[in-house]
Amino acid sequence: MTALASPTRRALLAAGAGFGVSLSFMGRARAADGLGRKKLVVIVARGAMDGLSAAPPVGDPDYAGLRGRIAIPAEAALKLDETFGLHPALAGIHGLARKGQARIAPAVASPDRARSHFEAQDVLESGAAAAYGTSSGFLNRALEAMGGHRVEALSVGTTAPLILRGKVQTASWSPGRETDGNPRLPAILGDLYAGDPLLGPALAQGLETEAMVAMARKDAAPAAAGMAPAASGGGLQALARQGRAAAEGVGRTTAGLMRRPDGPQVVALSIDGWDTHANQGAVEGQLAGRLSYLDALVMGLHDGLGETWKDTIVVTATEFGRTARVNGTGGTDHGTGSTALVMGGALKPGGVIGDWPTLKPAALFEGRDTRPTLDLRGLFKGVLAEHLGLDRRALDTTVFPDSADVAAATGLA
Repeated sequence: MTALASPTRRALLAAGAGFGVSLSFMGRARAADGLGRKKLVVIVARGAMDGLSAAPPVGDPDYAGLRGRIAIPAEAALKLDETFGLHPALAGIHGLARKGQARIAPAVASPDRARSHFEAQDVLESGAAAAYGTSSGFLNRALEAMGGHRVEALSVGTTAPLILRGKVQTASWSPGRETDGNPRLPAILGDLYAGDPLLGPALAQGLETEAMVAMARKDAAPAAAGMAPAASGGGLQALARQGRAAAEGVGRTTAGLMRRPDGPQVVALSIDGWDTHANQGAVEGQLAGRLSYLDALVMGLHDGLGETWKDTIVVTATEFGRTARVNGTGGTDHGTGSTALVMGGALKPGGVIGDWPTLKPAALFEGRDTRPTLDLRGLFKGVLAEHLGLDRRALDTTVFPDSADVAAATGLA
């Protein structure tokens, strides 16, 4: 039998029906105080999401010329204001924006400038000023600063993503995976490790998590049954419909876990597949498929959370942006500034978060990228302070070490 990993590094990177989604949750909600009801979901778009397509600045006079064949036409973009729209694949999120429940930060970046996926993801998830500066993730340190309860967990699979590693234990769920297909295996494992002081409690927590997932799936089933079935036939459109259905299912099941009185307060998910060096597409294509998946995931969360949505904020961020200019293969290369999406019923309505530097040649970072005007740490500081109640000292020293010079975004919650 495969050895169980140490419970101090417990979580998951789980494949959701082959679509490159992973989910982990941590920190049971504190007792019934106001802050304990607040929920935070962080979605990491791994691979460098193209912010200039996710939230195209169609009103910027330099946009269309730089983007060429991958530009989103102004008439196709879902209007946010005179400068920005959303990609047409983000129709659900646009509906939230019309209700004041979704905003964009169009020029954000971590402190990293190496344009390396490995380094930039490390900086994003660790919350440090440089790559490999700490072995724990900023969300775990945030829960520690909040006095979150320790949660023992059982994870079958891979190591926890950095954003969740640290002193606060994480619980895990792997979408689409049962316990080796053997309904008796949980009981067998429970008996085997019942007397083990280390693995026994961890296994019990894991089995409890599995039971929570089963209940969440059962709760989500009536709503899922009311969804229109995917049309028959092959091709990219059929795959896209299946992708949306899978993403919405993950969102609804996650929401079911979050709604429970003993459910998680902080959730982290990741979606892979954003490294669009070639054949990126515009209104349709490779990137549109990823954005459609993200949109369905968010709407699954929204619909599944019900009344809990009003206490929830969802942030989507990526390790860096992509070049302002289209490349020779119809894609974009590693860049700097990108777009973050901030959504939720607890979000304060408002406009664009941060300043827009424009796409004028002189304004581009190193002559090629969207120039960042907002540090991602500042965006997350604002959410953690205003939504979850963390104080400035903890944010500046513990959650994001040595970051007193990074101001928190304001007016978010």
